[in-house]
Amino acid sequence: MFTFEFKAKAAKEVEKLPPQIRRRILKKLKFYSSQKNPLKFAERLRDRSFGEFRFRIGDYRALFDVENHKIIILKVGHRKDIYKDC
Repeated sequence: MFTFEFKAKAAKEVEKLPPQIRRRILKKLKFYSSQKNPLKFAERLRDRSFGEFRFRIGDYRALFDVENHKIIILKVGHRKDIYKDC
């Protein structure tokens, strides 16, 4: 089983989201982390400057790295904006 944690920037991004979307994202991240192999739901990113993997949660994306059964959420945002800032 995996655990997940948010980097400070990602936590702020999640807090800014509307409550309904925030709940949906957190629920999906809990589901992914409870799976035996959550990476089967993830896609590896080509450009590693954004992170190593991404989860797709509707129109939103969660970019993350994995370290010792820990999913470290680096960035959360809408799919049209998520890859612009890095």
